[in-house]
Formats: sequence, C-alpha cells, structure tokens
Amino acid sequence: MSCVVAGAVLTGGAFVAPAQAATAPAVPTIVAKGGFVMNDGTGKALYTKAADTRLSTGSTAKIMTAQVVLAQKNLNLDAKVTVQKAYSDYIVSKNASSARLIVGDKVTVRQLLYGLMLPSGCDAAYALADTYGSGSTRSARVKSFIGKMNDTAKRLGLKNTHFDSFDGIGNGANYSTPRDLTKLASSAMKNSTFRSIVKTKSTTQKVTMKNGGYRNMSWTNTNKLLGSYAGATGVKTGSGPQAKYCLVFAATRNGKTVIGTVLASSSEANRTADATKLLDYGFKK
Repeated sequence: MSCVVAGAVLTGGAFVAPAQAATAPAVPTIVAKGGFVMNDGTGKALYTKAADTRLSTGSTAKIMTAQVVLAQKNLNLDAKVTVQKAYSDYIVSKNASSARLIVGDKVTVRQLLYGLMLPSGCDAAYALADTYGSGSTRSARVKSFIGKMNDTAKRLGLKNTHFDSFDGIGNGANYSTPRDLTKLASSAMKNSTFRSIVKTKSTTQKVTMKNGGYRNMSWTNTNKLLGSYAGATGVKTGSGPQAKYCLVFAATRNGKTVIGTVLASSSEANRTADATKLLDYGFKK
C-alpha cells in the first residue's frame, strides 16, 4: 500500500516542477568575461555578468563611430567622399579589417556606413573620422572626431567608456563595459538609417571610380545572428588580441526588443552561442 502512496506523491511532484521552470528560466552560463542584457523598451536589466567591468571593445566601438556621424547637423548621406591613400595604408600597417575601399574612388557617406558596420571596415572608419572631424590636418581631424566620440559617451552617461581610436583598434585606453555598450547600441538603434544598415546581411553598392566609371562593392555582415536567430536586428561584432570576441546584439519578437552585449568571449562560435543564450533568456524574462 505504501508503494502506491509514494508513487502518487512522485507523480504530483512531476507536475509541479515544469510550472516552476516556466516562471523562472534558468540563468544561462556564458563563456564571455562580461555580459549584459536589457529589455530595450523599459531599460530593465535582465542579465548581468561583470556588466560594469571595463574591457577592450574591439570593433564594437564602431557603433559610436556611426553614432557620431549620424548625429551631424544637416548630414547628407549622399555626399561623396574620395578614398585617400592614407586609409589603405592604415589598413596595411594595422593588419586591420577592411571594406576594401580603393584609392581615388568616390564613396557616399551612406556607403561608408555600410562599409563600416558590415565588414567592419577600419578604412571606412578612417574616412568618416577624416571627413567629420575638424581641423586643418588629417591628424587634427581624427583627434577631433575621437573627441566627439568621448563627448557623446559622456552625454549618454557611459561612465566606464573611453575611446582612443575611431575604429576600436586600441592605443592603450580604448575600453567600455557590457552595460555601457548596450546603452550605446540602444541609443544608436533609435536612428532609422543605423537600424536599416545593421540589420542588413549583405549589400552590393555602386561606387564612382576615379575615371568617372562605376564599380560594384559587395559587403557581408560579420554578425552571424542575422538570418540565423529569429528576429535578429543587429548590431555589431568586435574582435582583437585584447578584446577577444565581442558582440553587441539585438532582436525583436512579438513587439519585445531585447538588446545586449558579450565581451571577451573565447571564439567567434562562442560569442554567437553566448549571445543566443542571452537572447533566449531575455525573451523568457
């Protein structure tokens, strides 16, 4: 008789467990040193891991590069910028990620933003900093542009963020945190041009050559969540010797947007897996 009673108790317990799991999803474990996720609509933090620890940004800094450009007064996205030799020389000297811009080509500001955010072109970042910084020399303009990046960080209340380059290639003092980068991305995503660029998986753009003819430039987004994670809308990858593998990510499902950051994951595959876990968790919260 006692065996039957025990069985009834066990059966009852089996029905309780799933209900508890549904109300409190298990907190995910991620490889990344730092992570943060929030509900973009409310700003409520949904997950934190070393969320305010300063870490190297890698190319996630390019979110700020784009933000500064898009905040320019009377910005003309169709204005043309001539690609300078300095931009390609920089790529070679730093062994940096490239939009493969060709010296002498005339590329629109909009196209430079695609080249910046999809293939993570440091040449595109340089072109934008040179164009939208102020000063009579290239070095002065670049310094001025980086100053605008830091001024914007202060205005957004990003207390643990500092930029010392226009592209995230650090010179010793380029850092942010998972929380700060998520706040930055949330701000940037309010701009419709930024949103449409960072959700693009690939694009082919026609640019004007030096001789007046045209060539097609094709760029593919380094963010593997696009097309593989339902509802993914952006935002930006980053990597480097200090930064390891980083990803600022966002997705929208059923009217709810979850946005977050993982910094210093151990591989490209792991940063994608980390972000996927955090998005899944964010949508359950």
